[in-house]
Amino acid sequence: MTRREVIGRYRGSVLGIVWSFLTPLLMLAIYTFVFSFVLKARWGAETGSKTEFALFLFAGLIVHGLFAECVVRAPSLILSNPNYVKKVVFPLEMLPWVSMGSVLIHSLLSVIVLLTGYAWIYGGINWTVVFLPLILAPLIVFTMGVSWFLASLGTYVRDIGQLVNIAVTVLLFMSPIFYPASVLPKEIRPLLFLNPLTFIIEQVRDVVVVGNNPAWFRLGAYALVSLCVAQAGFSWFQKTRRGFADVL
Repeated sequence: MTRREVIGRYRGSVLGIVWSFLTPLLMLAIYTFVFSFVLKARWGAETGSKTEFALFLFAGLIVHGLFAECVVRAPSLILSNPNYVKKVVFPLEMLPWVSMGSVLIHSLLSVIVLLTGYAWIYGGINWTVVFLPLILAPLIVFTMGVSWFLASLGTYVRDIGQLVNIAVTVLLFMSPIFYPASVLPKEIRPLLFLNPLTFIIEQVRDVVVVGNNPAWFRLGAYALVSLCVAQAGFSWFQKTRRGFADVL
């Protein structure tokens, strides 16, 4: 199903899967132009490098894109597959995994673009990039928990999809994607870390761009919370799935 979804997204287009490379590159170019050249944004006061800004920006957008695309699609997963609910015996809890699989493929392509760009600029990549899967794993677990919850809730409350679109936009600008957390006043900086994406974004930048080791203790705590969220979302989905057929 994941393969069919990936292929179906570009069915009929001339460039096909190439759009998976072109889309993040085009968005990266637009954001870099607007925030670096027009708004004169800088990533730290040390270098002011526009290439460094682009790499930091791209790494943040990959993390946000992985989370946002899954949760935006989650409220309509059951609504858009009524046959799986009414006519066949199908493990409905797999639908968010199918969506996640498709998103992970596109995220992997974006990571390849990021690493290629880094290697082209700096002549190689940091060995700490091997930790990237360990950093993204808790985010994937957390996203699945949210997706199960939204897939169920969106079936009963159709307005959820609109609210989720607004929420992911808020998370985009309330994450250290276009600016470093250090530019915020110390008094309000902790609020930025209430965003579940903030920690993962900074960790991805540390291992891919900066070359630092992960913050293992905090990553372990994040993983524990993610497991709790996933368990809660899955339990909610299983408890409410009996009524799906009645509301479709």
